[in-house]
Amino acid sequence: MIWIIMIGFMIIGGIVSSKLKNKFKKYSNIAISSGMSGKEIAEKMLADNGINDVKVISVPGKLTDHYNPIDKTVNLSPDVYQGRHVSAAAVAAHECGHAVQHATAYQWLQMRSQMVPIVNISNKMMGTIFLLGIFGGSIIGMNWMVTLKLFIILQAIITLFSLITLPVEYDASNRALIWLKSTNITNTEEIKYANDALKWAARTYLVAALAAVTYLLYYLSILRD
Repeated sequence: MIWIIMIGFMIIGGIVSSKLKNKFKKYSNIAISSGMSGKEIAEKMLADNGINDVKVISVPGKLTDHYNPIDKTVNLSPDVYQGRHVSAAAVAAHECGHAVQHATAYQWLQMRSQMVPIVNISNKMMGTIFLLGIFGGSIIGMNWMVTLKLFIILQAIITLFSLITLPVEYDASNRALIWLKSTNITNTEEIKYANDALKWAARTYLVAALAAVTYLLYYLSILRD
């Protein structure tokens, strides 16, 4: 049963990811009317929000864009950093949306940041516990029920993290779109395209959250049986 669920979400996740890449590619061919690069857009959004302690830097790769609250950097992939198209504007503004969240002590972002170390440990432990449950449980005296309960606890942590991520991502996109619209960096048509691109980006997190919840419910159903 679990394998069917995993394969199902892998297929759905692959479809959404492919759709996102296609949208990014499509809107990368549409230049924005202001002619500004992703770097310039990011710096302007930060400045407009009174944020002067965050740097905008370029990082290698594709779709590697992210905001790092630890060193306060908006990290943009080369195509976004240098790009003067709709995709670059949408992604740059979205990542700056996270910087604005950080600067304004947005509750969900704070909770998410606090959970990152715990989630990293949980992800590493799940593989170990799974193998112990299959091969080594009897050696150390751990029966499958104890293994299952530990697995459920770790999955619950990961699920909570996935759910908390949703409002963080949707809020960052909303901040980005509102700001782009108010500054006339993009026209009405370009805003529509930017919204479409960010909508598909958010759906990748939505699929991940739904998968996490489904896995948790499945493990709980085994516990009840």
